[in-house]
Amino acid sequence: MFRTPQPLLSDILDLHGKWRASDDAVICQKVTWTWRDFMLATYRFANALLDLGVEPGDRIGLLMSNGLPMVQAIFGVIRCGATVVPLNTSVTNDAAANMLNDAQVTTLVVTQDLLDRGITISDNLHQTHIRIVDVYPDAVETRREWLSLETLCASAQVSPPNVHIDPEDIVNIIYSSGTTGTPKGIAHDHIGRRDWTYDIALALRYHSRARTLLTIGLYSNISWVAMLSTLLVGGAIVLEKQFNPVHCLNSIREYRITHLAMVPIQYQRLTDELKGNAGADVSSMQAMMSCGSPLREPLKRELFTYFDCGIIELYGLTEGIITTLEPEDADGRWSSVGRPLLGTDIEIIGNDDQALKRGEVGEIVSRGRIAMPGYWNRPEADKEATWIDKNQRTWLRSGDIGYVDADGYLYIVDRKKDMILSGGQNIYPQDLEAVVARHEGVFDVAVIGMASLTWGETPVALLVPEPNVVLDPGEIKDWANRQLGKQQRLADVILIDELPRNPNGKILKRELREVFRRQEYA
Repeated sequence: MFRTPQPLLSDILDLHGKWRASDDAVICQKVTWTWRDFMLATYRFANALLDLGVEPGDRIGLLMSNGLPMVQAIFGVIRCGATVVPLNTSVTNDAAANMLNDAQVTTLVVTQDLLDRGITISDNLHQTHIRIVDVYPDAVETRREWLSLETLCASAQVSPPNVHIDPEDIVNIIYSSGTTGTPKGIAHDHIGRRDWTYDIALALRYHSRARTLLTIGLYSNISWVAMLSTLLVGGAIVLEKQFNPVHCLNSIREYRITHLAMVPIQYQRLTDELKGNAGADVSSMQAMMSCGSPLREPLKRELFTYFDCGIIELYGLTEGIITTLEPEDADGRWSSVGRPLLGTDIEIIGNDDQALKRGEVGEIVSRGRIAMPGYWNRPEADKEATWIDKNQRTWLRSGDIGYVDADGYLYIVDRKKDMILSGGQNIYPQDLEAVVARHEGVFDVAVIGMASLTWGETPVALLVPEPNVVLDPGEIKDWANRQLGKQQRLADVILIDELPRNPNGKILKRELREVFRRQEYA
């Protein structure tokens, strides 16, 4: 009888504002918000939205660059019971409009640097009737319907909004990266996000004195991993506008950063910078996480030489599949992505949808309390993502191919849609990429399937050389093929300046296949 209902994330943050009022909560560009400042800013925007007629459950789109206004917007939307829809700022205006219309947003919030884009996008929105810019530009001619977040919040109440939030209400919709087709809105409810944050915070070793550096846009679920985990335990987030390896090292030293969550290409650039900066102070680091794309063995080993804490590799989907490889388990398992998150289970299933034994390669499926309730208004996508076992339990399909070894460690083989079918044999690009990446002259590599008159498809490696290194494609091809199986051998090696990646670091292989689709091999 003494128990209260289980608190949601918004309740926990409210209590931090009460009991940790003078502790640091958010730091950005030399400005520090204490927990009291943070919660008052949150309440102001939440009440401002309610005053404008926003109702719990309404979808609020954010087209915003990293900064205090975006933090205020995210948590203000959540606190008033609405659903936050943060947009990847690198997508085209047409793609942004399609996502916002799919979510049926009633309100769009933008930062001043993206206002021109926001105006263009808003012209193509069907249900959006409230438009807000963080600071209204004095010198720019702007349509009158745009409101100023700054002005709205100046007159808004600073008390906690009196709204009821049901645990199953949708807290956010995050759109997929689109690397494998049409983006889908991944919906999370309040109770699921809270449980997701609890479990990840434990796995990634967050604590109340954590100071976490955020270098990826807050539209990314990778940033939400670090942001929500830190705030859940009462720590402080340090926000950067964008990633720069020099700034990153300076921030680690200046703010005594303890936690970091980035993608492999960022860690590659960070280690490159450390090679020429022997005096860099990274002694404060306690836990680092890498996710978004495979952390290849050479880079993973290198990170252990520069950081005493090592690196935690996280494999996961925004939909709710997560495994982690702890630093203590890395030696001897450099290519593994670890074991399932606390409370999560995984299985490997074959093409016949039957569960496979350990060591057998198939699709990864998962179930647990962190899984999404479903895609936003996409019942057909929910059905495609569902596997039902012999006990009639529902599992989430990943679309990734992998296997579990005898000790229960997961290894990712490749994306199911990136698999190359050559002469009736399955070839997994990630296996080939891992070999090619070991060459000291290779900075980045992607392997894709190209048309072959003989085999149907054949693997071709697209290479980015290390800076100031001249590579001979023929020599690289011969070097790699000596280490690859007969059926895996590369048909060609092509040098390019840069691999296209989304902001989360995933290589956009669909774009590469489109660029090179006219090439054909014997």
